[in-house]
Amino acid sequence: MLDALSEKFEKVLKKLRGQGVLTEQNITEALKEVRFALLEADVNFKIVKEFIDRVREKAIGQEVLQSLTPGHQVVKVVWDELRAMMGQDRVGLALHSQPPTVVMMVGLQGAGKTTASGKLARLFKNQGKRVLLVAADPRRPAAGEQLSALGRDLGVEVHRVDQAQASQSDVVRICSGGVDRGRTQGFDVVILDTGGRLHIDDELMGELTAVKAAAAPHEVLLVADAMTGQDAVTMAGQFDQRVGITGVILTKVEGDARGGAVLSIRAATGKPIKFLGVGEKLDALEPFHPDRMASRILGMGDVLSLIEKAQESITREQAEEAQKRLTSNTFTLEDFRTQLGQMNRMGSFEQILGMLPGGQKLKEAMEGDKPEREISRVVAVIDSMTIKERRDHTIINGSRKKRIARGSGTTVQDVNRLIKQFLSAKKLAKAMTGAGGRRQLAQLLRAR
Repeated sequence: MLDALSEKFEKVLKKLRGQGVLTEQNITEALKEVRFALLEADVNFKIVKEFIDRVREKAIGQEVLQSLTPGHQVVKVVWDELRAMMGQDRVGLALHSQPPTVVMMVGLQGAGKTTASGKLARLFKNQGKRVLLVAADPRRPAAGEQLSALGRDLGVEVHRVDQAQASQSDVVRICSGGVDRGRTQGFDVVILDTGGRLHIDDELMGELTAVKAAAAPHEVLLVADAMTGQDAVTMAGQFDQRVGITGVILTKVEGDARGGAVLSIRAATGKPIKFLGVGEKLDALEPFHPDRMASRILGMGDVLSLIEKAQESITREQAEEAQKRLTSNTFTLEDFRTQLGQMNRMGSFEQILGMLPGGQKLKEAMEGDKPEREISRVVAVIDSMTIKERRDHTIINGSRKKRIARGSGTTVQDVNRLIKQFLSAKKLAKAMTGAGGRRQLAQLLRAR
């Protein structure tokens, strides 16, 4: 989502870092480029002006201009101000000390409220909480069934009334009933999936205000589509003024949105972004960290989020078992396939690259290549092997390669390339995990 903005920031700040002496003039010129980059990213004009003014005031101070590394100091100032603009620190969900915690989901139709409700339910369930989803959108015929399907997939209970008997005026009763059920049946969290409209209107706002008064939610989360840019920011302001929200979940940030909503919402409304929806799958929900997002925008990566994703996908026991197999030379193609599957669960290759320092340059270098397609091809080749072949690649001769290629819809050259990649990865991984691995890595880095 923020690739274009990140690329522009990297170019501007690289130019500043490369200058031994900074003056007020070259800082002003650089900030003009930053200003254009933010405006192109669909950030509100007033917010951009305030941001540039704050950066300029700090960047031309004596502490920066007379420091030994003025260019790096300016980068630090920009990072600090980006972080402040997006909210300074992570703001999580407020779990009430007396269960159940009631979370009310609001937003326009099509923003992804029902899917976001399912994602939140999964998040709470993984934390050991007992969750109740409440289908509170009697206007949309498929809404209750969609939420029920998500509940079945997650193993989470859903509170809903018969669609034929429910009227449009029953929303308050449905939500109150769901909260009462959550209280009497010992649920930890109750999530209210309320209805929406194509546009904000008085009827919708009146309905949501009535639900809020009756259900007394601890969190009111606005689900907004990042693809709508400044419209999302304007909508957040209206929902906050008329209903009162405690935070925002931005959806569809994995698309080609320009990023204006991410950068503007906190500054415009004073309400924090709490989560980012980064895909359609139920695990595609990321906590929003302003400091990490600022680092991503400036091309510094987000290694902490990458580690957290890895910890979610790979258990400590799995990691230790893989290391043991590598060091004992028993790592097989079967293990290799498992590792690829674990990496795939961490998200798309593009998302992973975006979390690495310098990831933008890697993306540019791989332009046109589709890593996911290559991984799918590798998995198909391994799946076409017998168990014996997966566990001992040395028995794979010419005739076996032809059979494997036919079974996977690939070529013998593809099979040969996979085996070569596997052996190279195995050799490198063993060198890095075995005794003396750190010394070899240090020697390699010195040689380069």
